[in-house]
Amino acid sequence: MKTFATLLMILFISISTNAQEFKFEKETINYGTISKNANGEKVFVFTNIGNEPLINKNIQSTCGCTVPKKPEKPIMPGEKGEIKVSYDTKRVGGFSKSITIFSNAKNARKVIRIKGIVSEGVSLEKEKSMLSDS
Repeated sequence: MKTFATLLMILFISISTNAQEFKFEKETINYGTISKNANGEKVFVFTNIGNEPLINKNIQSTCGCTVPKKPEKPIMPGEKGEIKVSYDTKRVGGFSKSITIFSNAKNARKVIRIKGIVSEGVSLEKEKSMLSDS
């Protein structure tokens, strides 16, 4: 029993000393209401709060309309990194998408999100009413 407890303690210590973590400034980015064909690129900024280099192995989105780009180099302890996400703003309507990050962090899988509404833009009726009010 003592051997098991000792092994368990060693395992716990080794996991906690090698644990990587990252902290995002925002885990959800709200685009708000944007126009069709607007720039759909946003950037998630995070900090490596672990004590070893943080390696983002893979990043996946829930659909092809959202394209994430991971950092190419490991993020050193205390340094900031960026994950760029491009949403296809040709699709009109509300959206809520998840981006899953696979890394060497303590929690190997992290989910961040984007959301917003893509509008068609100013309608012809609104333009007419705006011109007649002038």
